[in-house]
Amino acid sequence: MSLSFERTQSVAIIGGGPGGYEAALAAAQLGADVTLVERAGVGGSAVMTDVVPSKTLIATADAAVAIAGAGELGVQLFAKGGDGRPLKPEIAINLAQVNKRLLALARQQSEDMRASLLQAGVTILEGHGRVEDDNAVVVSTGPGGTDFDRIEADTLVISVGASPRELPSAKPDGERILTWTQLYDMKTLPEHLIVVGSGVTGAEFASAYMNLGSKVTLISSRDQVLPGEDRDAAAVIESVFLRGGMTLLPKSRAKSVVREGDGVVVTLSDGTRVEGSHCLMAVGSIPNTAGIGLEQAGVQLAQSGHIRVNRVARTSVPNIYAAGDCTNFFPLASVAAMQGRTAVFHAFGDVVIPLEKRRITANIFTAPEIATVGWGEEDIAAGLIGGVVHKLPLSSNPRAKMMGISDGFVKLIAREGSGTVVGGVIVGPRASELIYPIAIAVERRLTVDQVSRVFAVYPSLAGTITDAARAMHIVDRDEPEE
Repeated sequence: MSLSFERTQSVAIIGGGPGGYEAALAAAQLGADVTLVERAGVGGSAVMTDVVPSKTLIATADAAVAIAGAGELGVQLFAKGGDGRPLKPEIAINLAQVNKRLLALARQQSEDMRASLLQAGVTILEGHGRVEDDNAVVVSTGPGGTDFDRIEADTLVISVGASPRELPSAKPDGERILTWTQLYDMKTLPEHLIVVGSGVTGAEFASAYMNLGSKVTLISSRDQVLPGEDRDAAAVIESVFLRGGMTLLPKSRAKSVVREGDGVVVTLSDGTRVEGSHCLMAVGSIPNTAGIGLEQAGVQLAQSGHIRVNRVARTSVPNIYAAGDCTNFFPLASVAAMQGRTAVFHAFGDVVIPLEKRRITANIFTAPEIATVGWGEEDIAAGLIGGVVHKLPLSSNPRAKMMGISDGFVKLIAREGSGTVVGGVIVGPRASELIYPIAIAVERRLTVDQVSRVFAVYPSLAGTITDAARAMHIVDRDEPEE
């Protein structure tokens, strides 16, 4: 769609994470005068301290597991001048080198994104932004610092992200008691890492450090890891954790975390003491919305501090939009990026498809990964939707056998009667890649028969998707023969 304006439209964006970055590119593409304010670096916490470094760490852990398990595939290591017998590899992790690499990758990704914005004609201001009214942003050197610029704009986009939640009884010190943003300063692998919180962040880091060689204890306040996720998927992850030697403490709450000698002590609500070398606090996050002028501009916030937005990322003020973890929508980098684009397209009158939570694809980067999209089996059980479920284990897949994969499954969810695919769960290596065809099926309302008629390479892990769809075949007596 080609848009034309009587005068040049202007957009001011606070926060250069995925939401702000994509909003800036979209606005520049539409010919707007765009200014982006970012305090830490283009890419925001997603690139600098969250998604990029954490997934790079996980990739290293995956490599360590692959090397350790190579012998089962017939890959044998020998020492030159040895006695001719194969060696069992002893994996050693140079955590200082790992962290140096991942932080360098994060900086490079940030610089690449910055270069893309500058090439598109976006003005980038380094500083702290706050909303002065519904059409102006003031830039300062820091909270309570000196103001050095003021930008007036037709449209404002707020994408300030979120920060790790801290508990008064477990204050992070950056050395032994850590948030997930502080892990990358460690020079050696934790001897015993206690992870408080078994949500996505806690489970991912528990999985990674276990596979890197640390002893790990995971404290969960619920009866399963990854509460709220598919129960079958959570059961697979729990089984893998226990088999890997992790200690799971379900239905336990951390009352306090303190340093004691060269380590930490986590005291549970029942008085139990858990001793370790380090503790990772993964108890959620809080939006970075305080003190940036939102309330004064009339922007409605939830009690949690999140910005209330509708399905086109619009706030309660018509020309102010918000994207990412600072909103009350869905805390994923991919969602933030889509919100940023949607906000600008809507503000400029371009074609917009309102965001729908049931079509969002999510992934948990444990080993194996968990990918989900659409309605879940628990939604059927709760009567929220009428549907049928079919699950196939990856262990029966020929490619999985070749690769030595024994954990994981493909689960398809379809409407009863029509067979329209409305959801799916994949647990396995690279589930984040394998979920895409199911996401397309959900988005385009394909039936299980339509999915099953697409050729899958043989052998491939994706073949289990078509196998599951084929098993859910809907008989249509009125369908004409070709």
